[in-house]
Amino acid sequence: MASKSKPSLRPGRGRQRKGVLAVDTHLGSYDRTDPFRAFSVLAGLLGSLASRLGGCQYKLTPEEHKLSLHLLTIVEPYIGGAPSQRTLITRQPTEILDAIVFHIDSKQDLLALASSCQRMHGIVIPRHLDYRVLRCKVSSISIWNHLIINRSLAKNVRRLEILDERTSVDALRIPGGIVGTDTDLESTDDELAMHEKQERYLVSALTKMTALNSFVWSCNHSPISIDNVWPTLLKCHSLSEVEIHDNMVFGPTSGEDSQAARSLVLPSVKTASFQSTKHIYGSCQNPELGRIKDMLNHCPNLEDLNISYARPRPPFAAHIPADELFLTFLSAHPSLEVLNLDISPIALYPNSLPRLRELTAHKDVTAAILSCPSEEPRPLETIKGVRLSGPCDAFLSSLKRFGGSIKRVELGGWNDMDDIRRLVESAPMLSWLDTGKKLSGGQNLAGVVEWANLLTALPELVAFHGVKFFYEASTSISMADRSRFRKNDEVASLLAWKCAKLRRVDHWEDGSGKVVVLVREKDGVKWEVRRVRQ
Repeated sequence: MASKSKPSLRPGRGRQRKGVLAVDTHLGSYDRTDPFRAFSVLAGLLGSLASRLGGCQYKLTPEEHKLSLHLLTIVEPYIGGAPSQRTLITRQPTEILDAIVFHIDSKQDLLALASSCQRMHGIVIPRHLDYRVLRCKVSSISIWNHLIINRSLAKNVRRLEILDERTSVDALRIPGGIVGTDTDLESTDDELAMHEKQERYLVSALTKMTALNSFVWSCNHSPISIDNVWPTLLKCHSLSEVEIHDNMVFGPTSGEDSQAARSLVLPSVKTASFQSTKHIYGSCQNPELGRIKDMLNHCPNLEDLNISYARPRPPFAAHIPADELFLTFLSAHPSLEVLNLDISPIALYPNSLPRLRELTAHKDVTAAILSCPSEEPRPLETIKGVRLSGPCDAFLSSLKRFGGSIKRVELGGWNDMDDIRRLVESAPMLSWLDTGKKLSGGQNLAGVVEWANLLTALPELVAFHGVKFFYEASTSISMADRSRFRKNDEVASLLAWKCAKLRRVDHWEDGSGKVVVLVREKDGVKWEVRRVRQ
């Protein structure tokens, strides 16, 4: 019977030569649940090869070779990729687990990790999930004080939204542990001193958010403006998205930046949005782009820019005038790919916006950008926001001459079928067309046959929106529903016959999140109702 005793060394004859290890080569002598003994025997066996004499040096006997393979099969399950109870991640210290979760931004991933076990739930939910997105008011001093004191929690904030003071409490999103207010912090007799205190606490809390990715400012009715917060944001190099909803940002510049402020840049910012509000507070009768330009000068790698100005009342300017400095900015930022401009007609410098892919603007600005000379063709594929009303010759002419790469057009509205017909003639390679609503009032009198004949000129058209072709049809089996189903079948057959690639059109319900999809099969064309993401 084979012995199960531990291997022992036999003394050799030579004084300097190491002993030869005696190993039990019987495979059944080794317990599969004891990898430490298997590893010890394997290490001893391999270590003894150098001490063997003559041709036996560094060679295994057939029995030893078979034993070594058997020992590997015992050790491998405990050191392989499969998880083991001995190496569970939850056995790590809390500080290490917290540092691991710090690098997870997705809400779905955080929830999945929190549901894995009770310990991860106790780390993910109170320290990370509740802090990834914060929606607060400037007056929320207790929240700012909480973040100032707890730096380890402040660094877990990824998105911060500063809401208007008139926002309801339901829109707020704050961690559960600091729902209440701190009377000692918020009490003061001087209202002006209170605003200064709020600004001081907000700025101090921002300095602790070292991993902030997105910042949204919607505080339009407060003495505190974005100008007071912007110098602090310039020090947040992780920031990638800035969104400002404030009328005062379209006002005149408050003064020149210091040399230290001008030298600061936000290299990670890819998206910037500046939008006005419908409120009168802070509005300017003659809006300017000076402040916006000064902010954008700190964003050298900008790719997505949105500037939208909604005039609150008729005396205010319809569009923002574009000065030479702003045109210089557009020329000096070749990385811009998505542009949303609500400004007066411009005359760009040659070779401006060489990487532009998507443009949202009125027809005059769109025509100016299309006709701007460029050494290399712009990869412009999407045009949005154009209204086909009034004189459209300049826009349609520029689209026909320089819009060969346009694949998608989403209009802000239209007046006459002739304008749509001229648009189709100017951009015959469209794959997506959204006409928007009819601006002149009244219903669209054109029938499905007239529209189908018009869309025949778009051989690549896949999606068409803005006009409803299909009748409302329920799942009930009434005579009226059967008639509507037959009419819908006829409409689907006509559209599929006239437009070879058309697949998606409007549903009969507005805002339902549904579309009608044309499905081509061997026995004919069928239509289906499907939901789409909004």
